[in-house]
Amino acid sequence: MARAEILDWAREVSQDVDFASARQWLEEDSSRLAGGYLPVYAPREVLHACGFLPVGIHGAGDQIETIRGDAFYQSYICHLPRSVIELGQSGRLDFLSAMLFPSTCDVIRNLSGMWKMLYPDTYVRYMDVPQSPDIGAATEFWEGELRRLVDDLSERSGRRPTDEVLHRSIALYNEVRAMVRQLYGVRRDRPWDVPAEELYLLLRAGEVIPAEQFLAKSRAYLAAVEADPRRARDNSRVIVLGAFCEQPPLGLIKSIERAGCYVVDDDFLLGNRFLTGDVPVDGDPLRALAAALVSSGVRTSVMYEGDANGKRRLTADLAAASNADGVIFAAPSFCDPALLDQPMLRSGAEREGLPCMAFRYSENTGQFQQYREQAGTFADSIKLWGGA
Repeated sequence: MARAEILDWAREVSQDVDFASARQWLEEDSSRLAGGYLPVYAPREVLHACGFLPVGIHGAGDQIETIRGDAFYQSYICHLPRSVIELGQSGRLDFLSAMLFPSTCDVIRNLSGMWKMLYPDTYVRYMDVPQSPDIGAATEFWEGELRRLVDDLSERSGRRPTDEVLHRSIALYNEVRAMVRQLYGVRRDRPWDVPAEELYLLLRAGEVIPAEQFLAKSRAYLAAVEADPRRARDNSRVIVLGAFCEQPPLGLIKSIERAGCYVVDDDFLLGNRFLTGDVPVDGDPLRALAAALVSSGVRTSVMYEGDANGKRRLTADLAAASNADGVIFAAPSFCDPALLDQPMLRSGAEREGLPCMAFRYSENTGQFQQYREQAGTFADSIKLWGGA
């Protein structure tokens, strides 16, 4: 399959605010159900094992005009919950039998309460992730949350998964995580062959289709990349941080790279690699999932950081792992977790001599010239002066 064909498919699926691919999957079998989840992390293995298609709900970008959504939130709230409300109120999410709201911030907490009132026939769950320095207590807490989630989803679907079924779902999503790591590895080593735009489209499409289909498309994409190598350019290697919840517009990602920056790492769509290693597929599956989150969960602004200097080291560690020349802090406007952490993350990077720049965006941003000029100037300054 040609690269262009795969990307055309990924663009169509990822930008479809009517979720035709998920709806088609449901129509193929009347017993099937779909469960939505918001950023940043949700246990897709549990949804899958209980008979649900996990569907990532990441807003609508600039694809629909947000009118009803604006009536639910003040002007100083980020755009993501507005467009999610708009999707719901326009009937575009009526195929979902469940909605999971991770404890990303207070805005998402409030959105979960609104959802319960607006859609009483949908199972709604606000998922509190552990925020404790005690590993044992954190693991026990998250295990309890997962067991209650299994109880509730099983009651809704009529399918209570055995340990064997849960192990199979965990094994499947271990494959997904391994594939995502492979994709990021190729992008890190040869960013000219795997542009950030292409990788983002593929991963975004993977949020709304069965895991098996994502794996097949990703293998085909990697094969197409190997069959069609591209010429490297003298671009600056950067990492982009702060976009873990409300996603940047595709045009913004394209503008950064077209300005002379190779994006060699990022925190886009962070939930699909929130667990940094494989989850064991023996023993108690829910205990294993809980332990994986606590012991190997990715370090991010929505999780507890016990080390007082951990966030100051994080950016430098990420840059070293990806051989990055600089850091772009791209955060959604009014995103409390990202903007509150940014001073610590930036100070740690600059202490290590890493050039940094920062800007804010909204998922429905439509003009990108200013970002391209900023990123171009940043790339040029790295080439001229490096960390000076």
